[in-house]
Amino acid sequence: MKQIEWSNGELSLLDQRKLPLSVEYLKCVNFMQVYDAIKTLAVRGAPLIGVAAAMGVVLASKESAFEPLSKIKTYTAEAALKLRSARPTAVNLMWALDRMLPLINSDEDDLTSYLKALEREALAIWAEDIDLCDKIGAFGAELIPRDASIITHCNTGSLATAGSGTALSVIRHAFRQGKNIHVYADETRPLLQGSRLTVWELCEDRIPCTLICDNMAAHVMKTKNITLAITGADRIASNGDSANKIGTYGLAIAAAYHGIPFYIAAPYSTVDLAVSSGKDIVIEERQPDEVCRCGGVRVAPEICRAFNPAFDVTPAELITGIITDKGVIYPPYDEKLRKAALRK
Repeated sequence: MKQIEWSNGELSLLDQRKLPLSVEYLKCVNFMQVYDAIKTLAVRGAPLIGVAAAMGVVLASKESAFEPLSKIKTYTAEAALKLRSARPTAVNLMWALDRMLPLINSDEDDLTSYLKALEREALAIWAEDIDLCDKIGAFGAELIPRDASIITHCNTGSLATAGSGTALSVIRHAFRQGKNIHVYADETRPLLQGSRLTVWELCEDRIPCTLICDNMAAHVMKTKNITLAITGADRIASNGDSANKIGTYGLAIAAAYHGIPFYIAAPYSTVDLAVSSGKDIVIEERQPDEVCRCGGVRVAPEICRAFNPAFDVTPAELITGIITDKGVIYPPYDEKLRKAALRK
């Protein structure tokens, strides 16, 4: 099963809102369909929305292919700007679109060459993400001992990337090495990405796992001999502060209290050196109704108010190491994250 496909000028996205109860695909033939898929979390995970957005640019360039090239470029640039606004926290979205911008605004005057250049770059971003996931998995697996119990949060697997995942790629690599691991997966309220998606992926791979409610994490750390915690990230500041799905910060605090190593796994493209600390990361706030419902069923009074930040920021001092495609980066993060940019 593929999370994203490109065929005959049409982008197919696995609708993650429907998992695990049904497997359905969204067919996208224009960029607004991609925008809506990202905005509504039909497609999610920082690396994957970057890939999807890049392909959305390609769709935009083809929408008005019978117009003069100057108009096509203008329309495609406007589409990229719209796609950028779909979700404000995940930096991979902006990173992928920044990769596309020089080509969108190029001096190319041949329509066929212009369209091919955009598609070639978007597919390159896609292919690179697959490779990056494997590198993250290989580097991270070295940190996992035999007979490890691992706790994770949200979804960081194939459903969040174009490849094998970030934190789940680490887990997959360790499992394939025969390390006899067991994974405890937070359900991840309010949209249950942990129970609906992560546990589904783990079960598909036959990786031993146990689903827990988010508020059980500290108790599980205390009673289940947790070896390490590992999550993904949607944006990493230059000082190492990391934004990830809401609840990650609390998990890191609990891990620190229990003396459990806490790792972030993310491609280096998730590092935003222009952001000095987590204080400068914009935290997306979603519709309060998501908190008032569970599995589509309302679980709160109609008149109640709800607060629904999609992410929180884990301070660098709570992070043992950041597992990237350039290797594992340890504190002090300011210096080492910048140096890592020079690594191939």
